[in-house]
Formats: sequence, C-alpha cells, structure tokens
Amino acid sequence: MSELDDFIRRTVQRHSEATTGVRNGDATAFIDQLSTRDPVTLFPASQADQMGWSDVSRAIRSVASVYSGSNVVEFEVVAAEVSGDLAYLVGYEWAASSIAGSADESLGLRITQVYRREDDEWKLAHRHADPRPDSGAGADHLRHAMRNRRGD
Repeated sequence: MSELDDFIRRTVQRHSEATTGVRNGDATAFIDQLSTRDPVTLFPASQADQMGWSDVSRAIRSVASVYSGSNVVEFEVVAAEVSGDLAYLVGYEWAASSIAGSADESLGLRITQVYRREDDEWKLAHRHADPRPDSGAGADHLRHAMRNRRGD
C-alpha cells in the first residue's frame, strides 16, 4: 500500500468517527486528532474563523453542543496528497442529524483539511468547511442554532 493510500484509508476512518461524534454531541475524538502545535486553524461553516488549539477546540465543542442523533458521517474523497510531513484531504461529508433538538435533517459540507505529521501520526492543522450548494436548509438551521448559542 502506498503512503497516500494508507493516509487516505486511516484519515477518512478517523475523520468519519470524529465527525460522527461531533454530530452526536461529543467533540472528544475530533479534538484528539487536532495538532497542538501552532498554527492550528478552523474556517467553519457556522462560526467565525478560529486560530490556535484552544480556540479551535472550543469552537468544535461549541458546534457539537447543538448536534445530536446523527447517523454515521459519510466522507467522499475528491483529492488528497502527501508530501513529506504535510498532507491534505478534500471532499464532501454528509449525514442526517438533529440540530438544536429539531427533527433530523441532512447537512452536506465541502471540506478541505490540512494535516501535519507529528510523532508518526497525522494531526489536523487546518479545516475549512462550507455548505454544499445542495445542502438544503440544514446549513441555515446550523448557523441559526450557533447564533442563538452565542447569545447564551
């Protein structure tokens, strides 16, 4: 198996498990895959941009707090590459989840993630997510839930 094939296989599995956790209200696995070395950045679909492990992990916990009842997050790889100690993964993720206690609704995101190899493990250094054009009302509902949460 090539280094790229191994990276994709392992990373997509970890990504699916971690984002399924987030969409079920538990950010632990997602935060565990974050790099603790700066720069760590997040350009989320529903919040302001974040920089630094502390702010990024807080934002991930915040979005997890509005999700529940998700099915498994599916991920479709569009492009990926490994070059030395850096790698990226571009694709689509989607799942049906409850947002702020609502009925389950589908939410599809376009994802770009950059990884840095640290102690022989791929750690997430950057994530950019935005709604797919066909994502429906789920993205609007998520943004609304996050605006209301910030008002708490």
